[in-house]
Amino acid sequence: MARKLCGTNYPTSICFIVVNEFCERFSYYGMKAVLTLYFLSYLHWDEDLSTAVYHAFSSLCYFTPILGAIIADSWLGKFKTIIYLSIVYVIGHVVKSVGAIPTVGDTNVHIALSMTGLILIAIGTGGIKPCVAAFGGDQFDEENVKERQKFFSVFYMSINAGSFLSTIITPILRSDVQCFGDDCYALAFGVPAALMVVALVVFIGGSGMYKRNPPQGNMLPQVCKCIGYAIKNRWRSSKHETKRKHWLDWAEDKYSKRLIQEIKMVLRVLALYIPLPMFWALFDQQGSRWTLQATRMNLAFGSSFSIEPDQMQMLNALLILVFVPIFDLIIYPLIGCCKINVTPLRKMASGMIFAALAFGAATLVEINVVKTVVDPAPAQNALLQVLNVAGRDITVTLPNQNTESIQSLQDPAGYVTVPLQLDLQIGSNGGNFPCVQTLNETSANSLIVYSEGTQLKCKLVEDHIEKSRDGKPLLRFLNTLSEDVKAFVDKKDFNVSAGFTMSKNETVSRGVYSNVQLCLETSGSCSNQDLGLLDFGAAYTFVISKEGTGVKVSKIEDVEANNVHVAWQIPQYVLLTAGEVMFSITGLEFSYSQSPANMKSVLQAGWLLTVAFGNVIVLIVAEGAGLEQWKEFLLFAALLLAVCIIFSIQAFLYTYVDPEQMNKVYQDDVNYGSTEEKKRRPSDSLQMKEKGKSTKL
Repeated sequence: MARKLCGTNYPTSICFIVVNEFCERFSYYGMKAVLTLYFLSYLHWDEDLSTAVYHAFSSLCYFTPILGAIIADSWLGKFKTIIYLSIVYVIGHVVKSVGAIPTVGDTNVHIALSMTGLILIAIGTGGIKPCVAAFGGDQFDEENVKERQKFFSVFYMSINAGSFLSTIITPILRSDVQCFGDDCYALAFGVPAALMVVALVVFIGGSGMYKRNPPQGNMLPQVCKCIGYAIKNRWRSSKHETKRKHWLDWAEDKYSKRLIQEIKMVLRVLALYIPLPMFWALFDQQGSRWTLQATRMNLAFGSSFSIEPDQMQMLNALLILVFVPIFDLIIYPLIGCCKINVTPLRKMASGMIFAALAFGAATLVEINVVKTVVDPAPAQNALLQVLNVAGRDITVTLPNQNTESIQSLQDPAGYVTVPLQLDLQIGSNGGNFPCVQTLNETSANSLIVYSEGTQLKCKLVEDHIEKSRDGKPLLRFLNTLSEDVKAFVDKKDFNVSAGFTMSKNETVSRGVYSNVQLCLETSGSCSNQDLGLLDFGAAYTFVISKEGTGVKVSKIEDVEANNVHVAWQIPQYVLLTAGEVMFSITGLEFSYSQSPANMKSVLQAGWLLTVAFGNVIVLIVAEGAGLEQWKEFLLFAALLLAVCIIFSIQAFLYTYVDPEQMNKVYQDDVNYGSTEEKKRRPSDSLQMKEKGKSTKL
C-alpha cells in the first residue's frame, strides 16, 4: 500500500518526483542559458558556428527520447531507466564543467571535453524525458483521477519554475563571479551539475515508496514492422492482384485490422507534423540568435541595475506561467462567446503566425541594433581613425586629397576607408610631415600622431572594432609619458610601456568608474582618475598624458555604445510565448485526442522529432546561408508564414475522429495486439494527455 501525504490521496512518492524534475530542469536550462556565450567568449568560436553547435545539441536532446522510451518500455522499466540515464546525465555535466576550467589543457582539450559532456547530457536529458512524467502518473491509483490531474499541473509548474530560476541565476554566476581572471563558466556549469546530482539523490531517496510497473512493450517497433511489411508486400505484389483501398491494407495477412486502422489514424496526425519543425526552428533561437542580439543592446535598467544578455531567456518561462491561465480562462472563452469556432488546428496555425510576427519584431530591433556596429573594411582596403596626441591641432591629408582638421585629443568622428598603402601628409604650424604606413587588409587601425621636438611623427596601432561577445565595454590605455604606467580597473591590471604604447583590450563590467588608480612605475606616485561611464558594447581608448606636475586621462570612444535598450526585445518574447501557448500545448492535446490509447508513445516520439528537426533547420541556415542577421530573421519569418499556409490547407482537409469509436468497432477483434499491448492500462490516454500540457518537457 503506497504511503499518502497527510490528509490527502496524494502518494508521498510524488514529492520526490516533483523535486527531481525541478532540479533536473534547473540543471538543463541553467547550463543551456550560458552555452552560446561560452562558445563565443571561452572557446572563441564565431557567431555562426556557436549557433550551429547550440542547435545541434538541442536537436540531439530531442532525438534521444526515442531511445529512452524504447529502453523503458521494452527492457528496464521507467524507474531503472531514469536512474541509469541520470547517472550518464551527471557525468556529462561534470565533464562539461571540467572543460570550462582554463588550467585543464589547451583549447583542443576544452573543446573535446565540452563536446563529450554535451553528448552525454543530451543522452541523459533526452533519455529520461519520456519517462519522468509518466512515472509520476503511475504512482496514483485508478480511482484518484482528480489528484493525478493536479499532479501534472504541479509537475508542469516545477518545470517552468526550474527554467525561470536557472535562467536568472546561472548568468549571474557566469558574469558576477570572477575565476581564473575572467567570467566563471566553470561555476556557471558546475552549479547545474550539482543540481543534477541533487535530482538523482532525491529520486533515489524515494525508491522505497514508488509504485513500479514492469516494462509493457513499446508500440513503435511494431508500428514500424507493420509499415515495413505493408510496403514490402505492396512492392512484391503483381499487377493482377486485387488492389487495396490503402497501401497499409497489404499488411492484413499478418497484422490485425484494428492495428492497421490505428496506424492509419496515427499517420494522418503525423502528416500534420511535417510542417511543424519550422515553428521550432524559430522558437529555439531564444537561446542563440536572440541572446546574441541582446549582447549588442543596452542592458541597464536605471543607474544601478542591469541584466546579463543570457538572462532575457527567463521571460519565456515567466510569460508561460502568466499566459496559460489567461488563455484558458479569458481569451478562449471570450472567443467562444463571439460564436467563433476555434479548433485545435486553427489555434496551432495562429501560433505559427504569432511566432512569425515575433521574428518580424526581432528584425526591426536588429536593424536598429546594427547601427552602432562598425562594418569591416571591404577587400583590398582598411579602416583608419586618427588620434591626435601631439598637443596641438593638426591637419591630415588623406589619399583622396581630402584634408581634415583634428584638434588635440579630439574624439574621432569615425573610421574612414583607406587603401592598404597609406601615404599621408600631416600638417601643423611647424609645417607638413609625411606619414607612410602599410595596413593589413580589412583591418581597423588607429593612427597615433605625436610630437617629437618640432616634428610630427605617426605610429600605427591595429584596433579591435567588434563589440565584446558578452556585451561588456572594452577599454585600453595609450601611454604618452616617458615612463611605464599601471592602471587598475575592475580588478584588472593594465600595464602600459612608455613611449606612445597602447595596452591590450580588456573587457570590464559596465558602470561608472570615478576612482580608478593609475601609478607611474619609475616615480611610484599614484593618482585616482575619473573614467566616467563605461557603457555596454562600447570600446574606449584612454590617453594618459601630462597635466602640469601630474597626469590626466582623456576618454575617446572608438566604438559607439549600444543605444537600443534590451526592453525592445520584450515584444518579440511576448509574441513568441503567445505563439507557444497556442501551438505547443494545443498541438500535444490535439495529437493525443486524435490517436488510439496504445499509440500515445508513437505520437510523443513524432512530436519530439519535430523539435529535433526544427533545430536542424537552424543549424543548416546558420552555417550555410551567410546572411546578415536581420535578413536571416526575416527569412525565418517568411518561411514560417509559407509553412503556415501549407498547414492551414492540411487543417482544412483534416477530419476529426473519435478514437473511442474504434473500441466499439473492433471490440471483438481477439487477434488484436501482442500480450504487452493488452496489458496497457486504460489510463495511459489520460496520463499522456496531461503530460502534454508541459511545454518544456
